[in-house]
Amino acid sequence: MIALLLRDLKLSVRAGGGALIGVLFFMTVVAVIPFGVGPDLNLLSRIGPAIVWIGALLSALLGLDRLFQTDRDDGSLDLLLMQEHPLVLTVFVKCVAHWLGNGLPLVIASPLLGLFMNMSEVAIGATMLTLLVGTPALTFIGAVGAAVAVALPRGGLLVSILVLPLAIPVLIFGVSVSYAAVEDPAPFMPPFLILLAITMFFAVLGPLGAALALRSASD
Repeated sequence: MIALLLRDLKLSVRAGGGALIGVLFFMTVVAVIPFGVGPDLNLLSRIGPAIVWIGALLSALLGLDRLFQTDRDDGSLDLLLMQEHPLVLTVFVKCVAHWLGNGLPLVIASPLLGLFMNMSEVAIGATMLTLLVGTPALTFIGAVGAAVAVALPRGGLLVSILVLPLAIPVLIFGVSVSYAAVEDPAPFMPPFLILLAITMFFAVLGPLGAALALRSASD
């Protein structure tokens, strides 16, 4: 499992630009917003957490189609299906490697984009925390879509279509927690715990659903 984790980390960084492409797209999405809403710093500060989260969500979708596609292209997916280790555990490790190579750089880049959106220090810290907790859920959800589309030509668009509806709760609670950190009447812990529970839920359900989809695709 450790060897698989290290291998997938290398592939996630090398294949198609990996983390660099995701971070650049993340920065591009957030950077164009001020041109659309105008130079109102107060408005940018208010909508900043939502814009950062939307940018992170769209950036996380970029590399999901490569989660299993590279393994299918080089034939290693068949070996993973025939190995003695549970396929669910293998998928979980691949999801962790994918998040470390693609999701974690988005979390690290978020404070810089928060400053660009004129967000306060508390809002930047809360947004970064919610991205750290919530973006793994996007990877686990995306694993199911990637597994369903792995045998289909041009499955990248299908992955996005499958993932976006399921990712809406993550987006809602991620933004809610970020706003709760800077708005005194709004409680912080309840939406944060719900976001954490969503991630834990998909950490179990996502690899299981992806493993079943991979089994079905190989039959």
